[in-house]
Amino acid sequence: MVERIRANLIGPVVDADISFGDVTIFVGPQATGKSIFLQLLKLLVDKPAIHTTMKRFGLAQRGYSQRFLDLYFGEGMASIWSEENSRLLLGNARKPTDLASYARPGRTNSPEKLFYIPAQRVMSLREGLTRPFTDYRAGDPFVLRDFSEKLHGIVQNEIGVDEEVFPRQHRLASALRRPVEEHIFGNFGLRTDTSGQQGRLVLDSSDGLPLPYLVWSAGQREFVPLLLGLYWLLPPSRVPRRDALEWVVIEEPETGLHPNAIGAVINLLLELRLRGYRVCISTHSPHVLDVIWAIRFFQGNNGNIQDVLRLLDLTSEEKTRKLADAALRSRFKTYYFKRGGTVEDISDLDPGSDDVAEGGWGGLTEFSGHVGEIVAEVSNRVATRNS
Repeated sequence: MVERIRANLIGPVVDADISFGDVTIFVGPQATGKSIFLQLLKLLVDKPAIHTTMKRFGLAQRGYSQRFLDLYFGEGMASIWSEENSRLLLGNARKPTDLASYARPGRTNSPEKLFYIPAQRVMSLREGLTRPFTDYRAGDPFVLRDFSEKLHGIVQNEIGVDEEVFPRQHRLASALRRPVEEHIFGNFGLRTDTSGQQGRLVLDSSDGLPLPYLVWSAGQREFVPLLLGLYWLLPPSRVPRRDALEWVVIEEPETGLHPNAIGAVINLLLELRLRGYRVCISTHSPHVLDVIWAIRFFQGNNGNIQDVLRLLDLTSEEKTRKLADAALRSRFKTYYFKRGGTVEDISDLDPGSDDVAEGGWGGLTEFSGHVGEIVAEVSNRVATRNS
């Protein structure tokens, strides 16, 4: 189990010391290393499974570290690791881990433990058709190709042709499904079409006419791959988790969504926590940190299950009460990836903190604060002029 990663000079990350909670959130501007760090976590947790998948698709590398890192992180990304300067420490170890050694498969054949939903997930659908691993270039990131392959298996094998995808019987509790119906799909359903041998995904309108992928909203295009990933993680049985999976990484779950729809997605993320997964999220949404801050406040101030349900806009049912209780029992960690390469622990999320990074929640509220300051100055100037 990877509980802590200390990294120096790995890609844009100059200095990071990250201890994972039950839910860990990464914030910060683009190109500051959040995605690289999350992909690194996947590699550290799932080295045997990654090599097994690569071998299955004819990508075995015989230990050539530069080629392996390009295949895993994406073309041109091998340069993130410098044998001379990069440093990686796991847990409280004093001896550094050589990332290049992960290019060698090793003798173990452990099952996958971390499921990764990448930021580029919209690419996993082409005109409503899922894309298998081999539909990508060899230089495309492994996490995208692997995620896409799993979605392809879900749609083509588990769901099949001419079947409902959403809402779907025995998939997602009704209390969690209702906000998704209201804020993301509206009056539409999602199903696989009968027009071809493959299960093409279409929106199902009230008049029965299928709406193809190209007329979906941007939010629907982003959300559907995320939904299918959640189907993979939340099996319709008494088994709470899929196979041996323990971790879930989701990059930017809010992409393309209205704030109310983001709230519906946060509910689903907390369902993952209820199922016992450790969840890692990267986000550019202050809405996500609003919810995390409130739950942490409840934890320290005798908040209760009903407070969480009101926060999440959920009705009180057995399922939702369990979800709220799991949220109150969870450990939340938040890290800010700064320009310049340092990573700061801002887990307290204290809006009154003298630390600008923490008070501004890693820059997510910075612009709103800037706007408020300017409006206040103009308002005071008008008041002075009129007095």
